[in-house]
Amino acid sequence: MKIVLASQSPRRRELLTQAGFEFRVQSVKVSEIIEQNLNPARVASHLATQKAEACFEAYNYKNLQGFLILGADTVVAVGDQILGKPETKEEAVHFLDLLSGRSHQVITGFCLIESGSGQKHVHWDETLVQFKKLSQEEIQSYVNSDEPYDKAGGYGIQGTAQNFVTGIQGSWTNVVGLPMEKMEEVIREEAWDVDRIPVGKP
Repeated sequence: MKIVLASQSPRRRELLTQAGFEFRVQSVKVSEIIEQNLNPARVASHLATQKAEACFEAYNYKNLQGFLILGADTVVAVGDQILGKPETKEEAVHFLDLLSGRSHQVITGFCLIESGSGQKHVHWDETLVQFKKLSQEEIQSYVNSDEPYDKAGGYGIQGTAQNFVTGIQGSWTNVVGLPMEKMEEVIREEAWDVDRIPVGKP
């Protein structure tokens, strides 16, 4: 089976590549409006499922065999407040102010849909991340870069924001955007024969 990534995220592409998967990218635009009355895991799982379903329908995978359509979505939660992707500089500053000097949850939901049957497998993972106390200079410098604006919570742990992190409990890849350990576990449990790049092949 070949994975179809229903996302343009370069971070998810990189994680799949590092894990040795062969995959294609076929993303479809869906609304990423966050319903604040849902818990973070439900929000992330719902958005991930929407992305996978949209790809399944748009590219007619109902009539194909041998594919796993993968949708994923990451949210950051501080207490009861869910943080998506900041749309403005002011919102990015607000998010980093909220994260400064405290711990927060990073939740990534992912949905795998089997082509042909349309059977859905929806899962999520959660990581606890601790930030140091950030100065206003650090926040302003960071929001003036390109990093915050396409990332949940307004930061990317794989970029310069790794210097903000003082501790992590759980999956690091989950914070990047796709919990690879959990996904590998699901693949084993379902006994899927997923295409991988042979060792030694570029």
